[in-house]
Amino acid sequence: MTGPLTVTEYTDPLCPWAWGSEPAIRRLRAMVGVVPWRVVYGMLFDVDDDPAPDPDAETSWYGRHLGEIADTTGAPFPGALERVPATSRPAIQASIAARAQGERAEPRVLRRLREVYVLTGQPPDTPERVRAALVDLPDVDVDRVCADAAGEAVREAVARDHAETRAPLPEAFAHLGSPPKETRDGYRYVLPTLRFDGPLGSALAPGRRTVADYVEAIRRIAPEHRLDTGPSGGFDRYPTLTGPEFTELTGSAALPDEVVAVPTAGGPLWMTRAEADRHPAVPAHKTYPDGN
Repeated sequence: MTGPLTVTEYTDPLCPWAWGSEPAIRRLRAMVGVVPWRVVYGMLFDVDDDPAPDPDAETSWYGRHLGEIADTTGAPFPGALERVPATSRPAIQASIAARAQGERAEPRVLRRLREVYVLTGQPPDTPERVRAALVDLPDVDVDRVCADAAGEAVREAVARDHAETRAPLPEAFAHLGSPPKETRDGYRYVLPTLRFDGPLGSALAPGRRTVADYVEAIRRIAPEHRLDTGPSGGFDRYPTLTGPEFTELTGSAALPDEVVAVPTAGGPLWMTRAEADRHPAVPAHKTYPDGN
């Protein structure tokens, strides 16, 4: 027997399936209420990966791959990819470093890094690019994030996350549609994977899942946990939303007139005007629905 409901989210800042799963995951966060929710980073790209024999061909293939994933998820994706990400490490280090600034800082950093990648096609895979992506991020001390990201404590946390993601529970292999991925040194969870722990044990929801899938998993291990099934808020709660996120969170497809549409190859990323005015990836893309 374990305690009350806890959630562990295995993810990566540069994972397109994790990005496409945000509508369901954001909805679930609102539904479960205030529970321990731990983010563990799986390192989709790393510096010791084998280099591509033809980087241009690999970039072209990966750009098409992002489009194919977006066809399934409905998520925005970059129309022109500069390169395949060299490593997820700098983005992960920044996301972990943000934890020291309160519970809202990490999700803001993680989200901004994903948005810049989608809007520009330039992966935030160096410390310099990470810093540029986080410019004017509200309520986050970016200088402190970048300084802490280079510290030993964060490097140790990255190593722990790497090891945990590569130690999947035995039951993960029973998920025939989304079993753990084979790596050069074993296996890791597919990204994203959510693990739920509760009074009746553990349950896994690997890969892209619906909200109903997550609810079913929670009911198995924490049947008495109360879930809020009402609307989860829109731009009053989040400064940026994809179309699928807005529909999932609000139950409506009618976006407010005052939000800003920032185009991508997979449809717009919608922002409040305040967020669009400060977002480092927006100026070259900005359009206003009312023509202003």
